[in-house]
Amino acid sequence: MNKLLIIDGLNLVRRIHAVLPDENDIDSVKVRSLAACHKMLQHHKPTHVIVVWDGEQESWRKKLYPDYKKGRKPMPAPLQKGIKDIKVALAAEHIHSLDALAEADDVIATLALKITQNQGQAIIASTDKGFSQLPQNGLIIWDHFNQQVFDLVEHERKLGVVHSQFLDFIALAGDSGNKIPGIAGIGPKSAADLLNKFRTLANLYRSLENLGPKQAQKLAEGKELARISYKLAQLQCDMPLNINLKQFRYQADLVPNT
Repeated sequence: MNKLLIIDGLNLVRRIHAVLPDENDIDSVKVRSLAACHKMLQHHKPTHVIVVWDGEQESWRKKLYPDYKKGRKPMPAPLQKGIKDIKVALAAEHIHSLDALAEADDVIATLALKITQNQGQAIIASTDKGFSQLPQNGLIIWDHFNQQVFDLVEHERKLGVVHSQFLDFIALAGDSGNKIPGIAGIGPKSAADLLNKFRTLANLYRSLENLGPKQAQKLAEGKELARISYKLAQLQCDMPLNINLKQFRYQADLVPNT
């Protein structure tokens, strides 16, 4: 059975870089990134491993909603310059990279679903909670920095909704971290309350007459932003990859002990 470890490249190296006292110390980022990958390989024992990186093209999300991720800090220049060397160092140790055209998230989601839909297992190594929307059968989301599997039940409890409602929740409440707007005046608690009562966004919009006039007006006026927010949050799982999984086979005997 194929078991694919998918590492969210920038999620890993940016977090490693952020805690270093000297932002120009890219050698330390390289060493720590290699150590992190080795640790994940030894822990999960995959048959294949891929590090997926964001590309340079403008994402379809930014084209749909220009304020998407607005205000997010750009990658520090020293790290931007050092990414190529990090990729080369990884490849030298048989940990190969795949560059997305734009955002890595959709490529990661596509890879994970292709594996799990073919009776394989996928491990997504990332702290990005956006991956929680994916079907959980055959998939785990691994937080390398806390050394733990993403707790779906705890995330449901925190949001106050169930897994199938995550996208509807963001459509209503938005996502401040990614500048996904949601509906003005509808916060996380209101979104959870509405979805617990009406179950889905579609049911909610068919039932506006059952709400108070102020809340119904907010929802009616925000319908288009809710539609956009849902789309922005939704991972695209059918990206063209044009790769052969054999390229990314992990050969344990070629990876040095750390």
